[in-house]
Amino acid sequence: MSEQVAHRISRRRLTLWFWGILFTLPGVLGLVMFTAYPILASFYYSFTSYTMIGRWRWIGLMNYERLFKEDPEFYNVLFNAVYLVGFGVPLGISVAFLLAVLLNQRVRGLAVYRTLFYLPSILPSVASAMLWTWIYHPTNGVFNALLQYLGIVGPNWLGDPAWAKPSLILMNLWGAGGFMLIFLAGLQDVPQELYDAAMVDGAGRWAKFRHITIPFMSPYLFFALVTGLIHGFQYFAPVYIMTGGDPVRSTAVYVYYIWENGFFFLRMGYASALAWILFVIIALCTIAIFGSVSRRVYYGGR
Repeated sequence: MSEQVAHRISRRRLTLWFWGILFTLPGVLGLVMFTAYPILASFYYSFTSYTMIGRWRWIGLMNYERLFKEDPEFYNVLFNAVYLVGFGVPLGISVAFLLAVLLNQRVRGLAVYRTLFYLPSILPSVASAMLWTWIYHPTNGVFNALLQYLGIVGPNWLGDPAWAKPSLILMNLWGAGGFMLIFLAGLQDVPQELYDAAMVDGAGRWAKFRHITIPFMSPYLFFALVTGLIHGFQYFAPVYIMTGGDPVRSTAVYVYYIWENGFFFLRMGYASALAWILFVIIALCTIAIFGSVSRRVYYGGR
């Protein structure tokens, strides 16, 4: 009798295993074909002279040697990417956090304000870039029209090397609603009892904000910092649509340079080497952030 029961259990497990494999097979195949294979292929191509046309050959570390020793444009695009990340990410997080604090107040029409600030973050990046290209237009743009109304001659936002990168950073604030929504959810989880106890002790607004709000929001700020850094180094679409890396390569960011080498100059092997260097840079920066900041993150009593 026990052998029959064991046989039924094993047969049932085999059936469940079969159907489990069958239903997960499309996802596994998609992961292998569209994620695992491209990653492994790009790593292999980074050691070759692959151009997508004709044959290629194994050249070892020549792509990496050329990248560091013979390509001054590599350091230019890396500087541009670091500039956008170093200034854009902290500013974007600060604006999103400020908006969340303001929208956490009890005012009339709060749902309307939240919707208006969140909507830009879900617009397609191409549509946003086209819109901001018109806003930044030196003669017919909204910004320069407002400045002219105030008696100020506006700059050539996207045509001046001194203003091009700040213009992209300012445009990114348009999408601060994504982080704002996350921060708003975190602010609503801060215990009201702590604010009441601090008020009884005579704490002012700044003291409550510094000693209660900031510690409870530190996990959300930490998340925004890490994801903002990863996204910032992969900045591409607005540059491709709005500036094409100009003026005088002042907005040519790292991923745009990868695209140029891979799909414009057809140097796919060199583009793969650039991509793997970017992966190492992002990984090192993420590890550094986790090592220096994660210990200061407060997780609700732990």
